[in-house]
Amino acid sequence: MTERITSVATIDVRFPTSRHRDGSDAMNPFPDYSAAYVILRTSAGATGHGLVFTVGRGTEIQVAAVQSLAPMVVGQPVDALTADPGALARRLVGDSQIRWLGPEKGVVHMAAGGLVNAVWDLAARRAGKPLWKLLADLTPEQLVAQVDFRYLRDALTEDEALALLRAAAAGRAERERRLLAEGYPAYTTTPGWLGYDDEKLARLCTEAVRDGYGLIKLKVGGNLADDVRRMGIARQAVGPDVRIAVDANQIWGVPDAIRWMRELAAFDPYWIEEPTSPDDVLGHAAVRKALAPVKVATGEHVHNAVMFKQLLQADAVDVVQIDACRVAGVNENLAILLLAAKFGVPVCPHAGGVGLCELVQHLAMFDFVAVSGSADDRAIEYVDHLHEHFVDPVRVTGGRYLAPTAPGMSAEIVAASVTDYRYPDGPQWTRRPAAAGAPSA
Repeated sequence: MTERITSVATIDVRFPTSRHRDGSDAMNPFPDYSAAYVILRTSAGATGHGLVFTVGRGTEIQVAAVQSLAPMVVGQPVDALTADPGALARRLVGDSQIRWLGPEKGVVHMAAGGLVNAVWDLAARRAGKPLWKLLADLTPEQLVAQVDFRYLRDALTEDEALALLRAAAAGRAERERRLLAEGYPAYTTTPGWLGYDDEKLARLCTEAVRDGYGLIKLKVGGNLADDVRRMGIARQAVGPDVRIAVDANQIWGVPDAIRWMRELAAFDPYWIEEPTSPDDVLGHAAVRKALAPVKVATGEHVHNAVMFKQLLQADAVDVVQIDACRVAGVNENLAILLLAAKFGVPVCPHAGGVGLCELVQHLAMFDFVAVSGSADDRAIEYVDHLHEHFVDPVRVTGGRYLAPTAPGMSAEIVAASVTDYRYPDGPQWTRRPAAAGAPSA
């Protein structure tokens, strides 16, 4: 009998992180880290897991979007799906009626990514490999076939992508050996939430240096005087040699971004992340030109590969920040990694949240082994929240992510956590109200 997808379950799972201001920044003061959690089941009893990260209210909308696309997956033969997830990605993204709600952006695009990632998780489980290894073992021709180049060829052609991947083949085995032995660089945002007091900021910065991090990140944009004070505390705690990145989470217009960052320049910020609207390509270019040598980083809210293409073409970004759940899954992130490699721009993935560290580590490690071949000036964001809820949680030691070895994309959430934090009827929500100002209650 042909093995087929028999069901797609999508569950609203929310964690009340707002109670301690974990995740708080200038744009999101009371986030409840949440996910539309996707479980594919097959007629042979196998499963594939994916998720779409959210921050509280609206998760139910994301769940509905996944459910609207699920009929395109249910009933499909598993062999065909896992052999060519790119075909599914094009079908989900290109549905002529649902696409109208994007196109290729927002809730419906993220929903497609949740399903595509679940299929890749299923494929990696069937192959008995972690996703980074499954991808790295594909031939250049197989990888290029997974990318939709329709809107990208003015910046990156299939032949150019093949040349990049073939060039990276030299030294691949040695890089894989190094990855397994040494891990991949991490940076930490754990000290930097705006809701933390000065004592906690200083303590966590000191702990980050002790734990081996060479880069930390602080949230900025709430109040200029507070930012100046907090940057001073952080710089004193970490010393002159540890990089400090800052993240405005889109709070500023272009003139405000330039003015505010000039006030912080004395503390030697390494990059300014999301200085303005993520859609404003020319605005990012203007900020970059005005603030150099401070780098400009963005990507966690960039809708799709076309936007990344334009940021790169316009010399508007120094650091590309891919996100495992913002675009339409592994396939589109593969396109973005190839674009970044073509333009010679390092990739420092966005992570944290619910499962973002677990998922995006695979993409960065694959990039190191098989695409860019480099870890220079690259690091995966790390935030020490909620990893205990995952069956295969990230492992970070000495400021480095250790390469996952379990089959899959590390997206499976512990069943008891799904039960406890399911919204709105899980015990964690029925026993206690959310904090004042929190979005989910």
